[in-house]
Amino acid sequence: MAENVKDKVVKTETEWRSQLTPEQYHVTREAGTERAFSGKYWKTKEAGTYHCVGCGAPLFTSTTKFDSGTGWPSFWAPIDPEKVEEHTDKSYGMTRVEARCARCGAHLGHVFEDGPAPSGLRYCMNSASLDLRTSDQKSDDQKSDDQKK
Repeated sequence: MAENVKDKVVKTETEWRSQLTPEQYHVTREAGTERAFSGKYWKTKEAGTYHCVGCGAPLFTSTTKFDSGTGWPSFWAPIDPEKVEEHTDKSYGMTRVEARCARCGAHLGHVFEDGPAPSGLRYCMNSASLDLRTSDQKSDDQKSDDQKK
């Protein structure tokens, strides 16, 4: 289901800087890239859901994560294709497909056509743009729902 415009997260640069670490800010707001083999999720095998560090939107699950050998966490599909926007990126003298969070516009990484079946895609993401919530952790929305019961 597509997100409504009212669901978009819009913040000032000052608000983003106060919420994010300097590395998270550089990656998500300035379309930076962390060094290969340096991010906290490139080799993790923990079960859970990867959320956007900017807005908390669930983007990927550990069931679609695979070892691409590139040094970045890689997934063969997002939870919902509408949660990850794809844009043409012509920086650095090459054309690539950039992946951004559809809710807050955070730069996540890039998408390549050399992934495994069933999609054949490799969503090559920056750990700095993701927040892994393991299966035993509850999101703020789930905690709120539990408190209402």
